[in-house]
Amino acid sequence: MTTSVIENGLTTADRCDRCGAQAYVRVTLDGGGELLFCAHHSRQHSDKIKQVALKIQDETAKIS
Repeated sequence: MTTSVIENGLTTADRCDRCGAQAYVRVTLDGGGELLFCAHHSRQHSDKIKQVALKIQDETAKIS
């Protein structure tokens, strides 16, 4: 698992797959799929995310 910043930053149009709030975390899965999470749900599910993630793009630092 790698945490990185990817050229394609998340925008306000990107929404959490769990609740629909603005997404600040993009998880790339080994099989090529992606999941988007708001800061709350990324923290809530962080243990499981780390188990299945190929890459994690974390932009929660943008939250003021």
